[in-house]
Amino acid sequence: MGDRRSFHSVCRWTFHAGKGGFVPPDAIPEWGAGELDTPGCVEMVSREIAPRLPDHIGLGMELHYDYEVDEENAAAVADALAGSGIHLALITPGAHRHFAYGGVASLDAGERKAAEEYGLRTVDLAYGPLKKCWHPEAVQAPSFVLWNGSYGYDLASPGIAEMYRNLKESVAGLCRYEAEKGGELYVAIEPKPNEGHPAMLLPTVASTILFWKKLGEEYGVDLGRKGVNKEFGHSEMVGLDHVYDTVEEVDNGMLVHMHVNSQGYNDGIILGGPGKFDIDHGARINGMNVAIAGLMRRAGFSRWKGHDMQVRPYDNREQALDRVVRSILSWEACELAEREMDSESLLEHLAKRETAAAEDLVRETVLGAYRHFDRMYRG
Repeated sequence: MGDRRSFHSVCRWTFHAGKGGFVPPDAIPEWGAGELDTPGCVEMVSREIAPRLPDHIGLGMELHYDYEVDEENAAAVADALAGSGIHLALITPGAHRHFAYGGVASLDAGERKAAEEYGLRTVDLAYGPLKKCWHPEAVQAPSFVLWNGSYGYDLASPGIAEMYRNLKESVAGLCRYEAEKGGELYVAIEPKPNEGHPAMLLPTVASTILFWKKLGEEYGVDLGRKGVNKEFGHSEMVGLDHVYDTVEEVDNGMLVHMHVNSQGYNDGIILGGPGKFDIDHGARINGMNVAIAGLMRRAGFSRWKGHDMQVRPYDNREQALDRVVRSILSWEACELAEREMDSESLLEHLAKRETAAAEDLVRETVLGAYRHFDRMYRG
């Protein structure tokens, strides 16, 4: 691999016993409540996933405050991360578990205040006991991600504009607070069109970029380390183009963090796609991901690529862990194959309208990615 390095992060929330509801809640009983705490999860990733990855890959973990990491277990989590050589890649306030009426955008003043304080406590934890497990390179500092899961509504009314105003004021305030702590985190918003409400504020990448621009213009927020946590599956589930999403993010300098998962419809093997619920398959090998890998490389993106994925409800423990390995190696394979693509010939074909020849070139690149995956997976 030469001097190439690649940073991937594993999500704590991937490792649970089962979803419940329409699928078994106890498919993997070893991962049930209380049987695998967050320090134990870190140790499991270090012991059973890290050794299966190429040496050039650096690993991080992604955590929710306050049900995966909080003031009580933060020191133990930090010790586990530091002791395993795994870094804090992302921390996010799990506000959707507590605030069902808009969170920091809420028209209920009491909920809004509580949600704002919740976010500030998350910042405090990142700069407090978790600071010792940040990556030593500033460019790999953790992402502080705001998921819009609580910024939602189900009633069409002019009150939506007031919610949007509240959201701007609250996020601007959080950014000021984080800047006073040091301004070292990369603050990102993760857009999603629905869940946990029928309609959401900041549903798309474009709306999120516009939101940041407004915060810069209206509230003086420094946009230097602000941007989007792009999640491929969130764009896919409503039929949007996550390749063009990447173009917009890069063009605006707002590609901060990535969740390289998939809804599954785009490789002809697993099912999912527009109109489906959030399936959260791992990364897949396909032409779209090869294209995104190329856009990232040309933009100089070298930060964390997170694997926000759910194992399948019928997996046992070993197969569930294997899916995480496969997701990481699938993305690595796309990156490696993209570097081998004859991009000059591709552009020449497109300029001459030789689209079939361009398709052949991309198809060969995808086949190359599968070969890279097989080589890395088989060791």
